Amino acid sequence: MPSFHVHPDVIVLLGGLWAAYLLAVRRRTQGDPFAAADATPRRRTLFSLGMLSLLVASSWPVHDLAEERLYAVHMVQHMLYQFVAPPLLIAGIPVWMWRGLLRVRGVSAALRFLVRPLVALVLFNAVVLFIHWPAVVEASVGSEPLHFALHVLIVGTALVMWWPVMSPLPELPPLAPPGQMLYLFFQSLAPTIPASFLTFGHSPLYPIYATFPRIWGISPLEDQLIAGLVMKLGGGLILWGFIAAIWFRWYARDTREGFDTVRLVAVERDVRARLSRP
Repeated sequence: MPSFHVHPDVIVLLGGLWAAYLLAVRRRTQGDPFAAADATPRRRTLFSLGMLSLLVASSWPVHDLAEERLYAVHMVQHMLYQFVAPPLLIAGIPVWMWRGLLRVRGVSAALRFLVRPLVALVLFNAVVLFIHWPAVVEASVGSEPLHFALHVLIVGTALVMWWPVMSPLPELPPLAPPGQMLYLFFQSLAPTIPASFLTFGHSPLYPIYATFPRIWGISPLEDQLIAGLVMKLGGGLILWGFIAAIWFRWYARDTREGFDTVRLVAVERDVRARLSRP
């Protein structure tokens, strides 16, 4: 296990963003009931959980194990970056804050293009395949700036990927529930390609990880196998969990709306019957 140490750059960057969010919420909601109604305690909690996920993924011991010991932990780190933090962050940012961001020159046009479902689907999965290319992994382990840039790319494309499902903005609306489920189903397909190479490989796909000191008695091939299972099962469970939640919420809404329609028809019939009486 790498010895404990603090990553001051991570604390400064993520802590600064976290503090800026809380300060912006505090200032905007003072004397503005509409902004306060949007920046609910639930939103602040979700955003904080998203930032905490990024902090865990980027700090000791996860970051150090991912960089210096086990590719399986590297994969856990990516799961946090791609499937845990982004939906929490999107759900945690108030609508007025998103609209303020869209007023920045060039951001609105870029976001409108990037969050189109087909564009988001292709972009996210292209990045997934790119960051698991052996040459990219080897280069990133040996270069901290490159590794940081890849992490920014991962989180950024993950935010774009989750937007068609999580969008809080009417002007950039999410897909309808059937579209959300189909979209997430297709999102679950591409990661199975690198996951299969990791799971069924007979030699280390990333030789540099075979040179690292072994811990917990895990061999390079076992490490690779675990990484593949984390990628395939971990990411798949999250995506299919969202699909199930969307389906049940959609079913409950349609059932409730159907019940309300039947009740409205019954009330209308009753009123007509009363009016028709002499």
